[in-house]
Amino acid sequence: MSKAAVIGGGAWGTALALLLSEKETEVRLWVYEKDLVAQIHERRENVMFLPGFPLPGNIRPTSDLRDAVTACDMIVSVVPSHVTRGVFGSLREFLPQGIPIVSATKGIENETLLPVSEILKSVLPEAYHPNLAFLSGPSFAKEVAQKLPTAVSVASWNPALGRSLQKAFTRSYFKVYTNPDVLGVELGGALKNVIAIAVGCSEGLGFGHNTRAALITRGLAEIARLGVAMGAEASTFSGLSGLGDLVLTCTGELSRNRTVGYKIGQGMSLEAIFAESKAVAEGVKTTKSAFDLSRKHRVDMPITEEVYALLYQGKSARDVARDLMLREVGDE
Repeated sequence: MSKAAVIGGGAWGTALALLLSEKETEVRLWVYEKDLVAQIHERRENVMFLPGFPLPGNIRPTSDLRDAVTACDMIVSVVPSHVTRGVFGSLREFLPQGIPIVSATKGIENETLLPVSEILKSVLPEAYHPNLAFLSGPSFAKEVAQKLPTAVSVASWNPALGRSLQKAFTRSYFKVYTNPDVLGVELGGALKNVIAIAVGCSEGLGFGHNTRAALITRGLAEIARLGVAMGAEASTFSGLSGLGDLVLTCTGELSRNRTVGYKIGQGMSLEAIFAESKAVAEGVKTTKSAFDLSRKHRVDMPITEEVYALLYQGKSARDVARDLMLREVGDE
């Protein structure tokens, strides 16, 4: 590959652009904010979302979607899940055929309850479907940009595509494993953000490591229950895009979703939290989708239910903690 397009100029998109720029002769980074494009051109750094990491000359920012994908050999989508449909609806008319389209987005659409794979399949013509792949796993953008050892999964219905992308993304510090379970990889990456909000909230309330361990363990159990009910493989949730991503997001200081929960636990409103941060915490929207999916598939997800009540029904953090502890116990 000689030209790659990264659609989405947030921290993760910028980190992946840096990674790809080590092999690609040109990486076009599509950035929504036109003023940020000009700033990146001038300073050679994404000071808004990933400050402190100089961007090499072969990363070219643009706010023009057509310009971003013209004559490229691979597209990497890193836009938030709630704008994926709109962005690819705009891209569809001039999207190159026969090249890999890799989604690194973690989320579930609120209105349709579709994961990103199904959103893309519904927007793009069938000829594009065999070239879709999905990158997920425990990977903070800053640490990837720092070239700290990281391992992730790439999922695809096409084994040959998965192996090809494994080679394209793997670096000395970035290890990529293949996985055929697209749905499981996507659900693990999306639903862990809900549990991270719960963990952050518990820490904001002053609870300790015992609480965190319990939430992570029981959170993984309910994620796997829903995933299996939807047709995913149970083993996927023990892997990088399941347990791995869950542990990272629930314990790492860089986790946006954990931070949102922590601030709520300390008494901040969701509106105030959003007002002070430009970064997207996917778990807030994913909580609604996860709650609706649990009802649709009749799966018991007590932590998700309580996070939903916290975010969407005005329930207090202390009442959430109390009601989780008062739930009747049974077999693990």
